[in-house]
Amino acid sequence: MAEGSVTKFCTCRDKDTGKRLNGRCPKLRRPSGAWHPTHGRWSYQLELPRAVGEPRRQLRRYRFDNRDEAVAEREHALALLALAGGNNDLAVEIGDLLHQVKPTAPLPERDMIARRVKAGVPASTAKLLGDYLPEWLTGRQIEPGTRRSYDSHIRNHLNPHLGHIPLEKLRVGHIQAMFAAIADRSTAIEVARSSDDPAVRASVKGERITGAATMHRIRATLRKALNDAIGKHRLIEFNPAMHVELPSGKRPKARVWTAAAVKHWRATGERPSPVMVWTPEQAGQFLDYAEAHDLVLYHLYALILHRGLRRGEAIGLRDIDLDLDDAAIHLVQQITTDGYTPVTKSLKSDSSERTVTLDDSTVANFRSYLAMRARWQLVSGHTWVTTGLMFVQPGGQPWHPDTVTKRFDDLVEKSGLPPIRLHDLRHCAATYLKASGADIKDIQETLGHSTHNLTADTYTSVLHELETEREKANAAVALVPRSGRKAA
Repeated sequence: MAEGSVTKFCTCRDKDTGKRLNGRCPKLRRPSGAWHPTHGRWSYQLELPRAVGEPRRQLRRYRFDNRDEAVAEREHALALLALAGGNNDLAVEIGDLLHQVKPTAPLPERDMIARRVKAGVPASTAKLLGDYLPEWLTGRQIEPGTRRSYDSHIRNHLNPHLGHIPLEKLRVGHIQAMFAAIADRSTAIEVARSSDDPAVRASVKGERITGAATMHRIRATLRKALNDAIGKHRLIEFNPAMHVELPSGKRPKARVWTAAAVKHWRATGERPSPVMVWTPEQAGQFLDYAEAHDLVLYHLYALILHRGLRRGEAIGLRDIDLDLDDAAIHLVQQITTDGYTPVTKSLKSDSSERTVTLDDSTVANFRSYLAMRARWQLVSGHTWVTTGLMFVQPGGQPWHPDTVTKRFDDLVEKSGLPPIRLHDLRHCAATYLKASGADIKDIQETLGHSTHNLTADTYTSVLHELETEREKANAAVALVPRSGRKAA
């Protein structure tokens, strides 16, 4: 390997031609031939490795106040090239890296390049995060819903805040600054929404607040992408997303629509929690209203309320999955959406694929529904659409998941009951099971939760509110004197 040379230069120009003299300037040396101590600056040049057939190239650096500095950097560059250990392809790669360094920028640290060489990571990587993330997403084989989530995180958060940073230079501080900016923007949106000025409120119309749970998912997307950059693509060797701390993204606790909560909601329109549960009396009122006003979907809503199915599981239930003799349903598939397009797919985990025992009331509801569906089929005749699905429209067509949700929301609004989401019927089922004496393990298996803790953390807190309502009811009854019993 050529050792290169160290010399002096200046910016003086020839008086006649105006061209720079560089190393030919007579002021650079004293009459004795020694270098002038103050005129000019030091530089070095070094022949860089090249691929076969490629032209020669040199590393030239002109920025040193004294010879020792120039020599030290030349030795540093030689040490980097020596990491190739006789491998010409790797030497060319390190040469590419040196050739790309800007004149005023320092050379890469030897230890960093040594670690990358040892790990098999390309030494000359300079890909921006904003270029890498879309390429990474394109190459992944994942569910459509997961892809949309990753794409949203990349487009709306990761690339706008971090896309300009080279992969290898991304640090924990960069990511923490991104989340701080996201949190600040969410605060600004909340402040603007509560403003008395209509123009201020209008300025954030359509903008969404990014909560703690979403920030955890954004970090998870980045963490996965960077892990693949390390393991699959061998582009980097450190994942800064692994070391970023965020506020807790705990699941919201389920709350009961107690009398006090309903009164506050009617006065302010505010819900105590994103996850709300009806009391058994309120649930009964809803089923009565649904049966009277939307008999076509009443049985599906009743199944979710009593047995805790997810929306996609109920819509995807097939005729062959129902066993009335054994009073059970076997959940093996679901119908969800990709954008607005319905998609049928298997359940995502072993715990989700399960057998759910049916109570007598639900068995009776199924028999009633099947009789009604048979009448639909007779009326439709040859136009009946055969899908094999349990819950269908009067012509046999499958339900669109969004339609099922929209009709539920419409029923809740018109019934005058305090609002809950369709998914909250599942929470109601779990709450009533726990209140009636079922243990957490039984509820976990009925709902198809993956862990015992998920079930306990989500539902245990609602029991106190139900018990409080029961105590109020008992106290009210005790005030009414009955034969053979004293008033309280």
